[in-house]
Amino acid sequence: MSVLVVGLSHRSAPVAVLERAAVSGDALVKLLRDVAHADNVAGTFAVSTCNRVEVYAEVDKFHAGVSSICEMLARHGGIALPELTPHLYVHYEDAAVQHLLSMTCGLESMVVGESQILGQVRRALALARKHQTLGRTLDDLGALALRTAKRAHAETGIDRAGANLVTVGLGLAAARLRTAPDPAGPLRGLRVLVVGAGSMSALAVATAARLGADSIVVANRTKDHAERLAVAARGTTADLRDLGAALAAADLVISCTGAAGLVIPADLVAGALRAREDPDGAGRALVFLDLALPRDVDSGAAGLPGVSVISLESLQDAGAALTAAHAEDVAAVRAIVTEELAARVSARHAARVAPTVAALRAKAGEVVEAELARLAGKLGEIDDRARAEIAQAMHRVMDKLLHAPTVRVKELAGSPGGDSYEAALRVLFDLDPGAVEAVTRADAGPVAGGPPPAALPEQEAR
Repeated sequence: MSVLVVGLSHRSAPVAVLERAAVSGDALVKLLRDVAHADNVAGTFAVSTCNRVEVYAEVDKFHAGVSSICEMLARHGGIALPELTPHLYVHYEDAAVQHLLSMTCGLESMVVGESQILGQVRRALALARKHQTLGRTLDDLGALALRTAKRAHAETGIDRAGANLVTVGLGLAAARLRTAPDPAGPLRGLRVLVVGAGSMSALAVATAARLGADSIVVANRTKDHAERLAVAARGTTADLRDLGAALAAADLVISCTGAAGLVIPADLVAGALRAREDPDGAGRALVFLDLALPRDVDSGAAGLPGVSVISLESLQDAGAALTAAHAEDVAAVRAIVTEELAARVSARHAARVAPTVAALRAKAGEVVEAELARLAGKLGEIDDRARAEIAQAMHRVMDKLLHAPTVRVKELAGSPGGDSYEAALRVLFDLDPGAVEAVTRADAGPVAGGPPPAALPEQEAR
């Protein structure tokens, strides 16, 4: 089986297309199950964020796998396939693994280096594991990606670049609400309304509090979730059914729900503006930071007097500027990704020849034991200590003779013509092909979280 990724992101598609392709909740689970049940697919997981929608899969046929996943992305996104296809990218085998590692490290994010993607990939893997669509190979690759990202954040200064979308967005919002920076805090004296109570909203609440917001109100469909976030920032909650009143009282609105349609239509904003006018008729500025995909805030609201909407499109230029400013850190993370990928490739090649090496050692061990049995008959009665010394010496000789060729064949396995070295080892030592195959089957083992290989014949090619 081979690893394949098909997806689209802020780099390949406009936000309008990303909005339509986005999947979450039950729709994401249905996508996982449909891909998992497709022909030629042995396992899958999907990463769906405000920046991207990507499907990872183990496939035994490249073209069939790409075709199936493209069709399902179009169907679940409600987009005609010819319209979606120009925005899709495809990575296969080592390129797919490299993309996963880079993406999890934050190198493919709108704000390069942001650490939120680490949690998003972890949740994507957990969801696939929960619904039994993951498979052993992708589970192992997911663990490698998470480990690589943790290493990148620990060993480089990428965190300096990767503030996150919320921090960058709040910086833009503060600049639009103030004529000059406030040294006491960018949001000091401002009233902030956060719409939604997911992980992005939690980050928004915490960041707004850290930046000195005068008050924070959380509005969400589920009151308990809103209260949990509000209490952490000493804020209050609002009912979504009375969102207009909450908008009227706010200076900055951060919206990041998972709703399929608009949460804040333009007419609701217009009503809030009328309700907040000062006696002299001069309305206060109102800024929306819309981090949702699909968008929460009606784009028409930006045309209302005193209203400014910062959308995901607005954040792309700011993210590009941050990336340029931290080019050295980005290069350091890319080096880590390259190193981890090379180690995986080397280990994979070594694993491919491991059954031949194991069969060779087993055959050599049998020869040694046969010679020890023959020698025992010739030497007659000797004490156990002497017998053990002789056996140990013969095994040491065997190990020393086999060490160089077995290590070298593993090293050469990844070089051009690597298969020929393994074949030469089999011929030179007259290894039984059946013995090598037996070791291969034993190494395959059961699929994590599933039945043994005998019940899953399509995975034996691994």
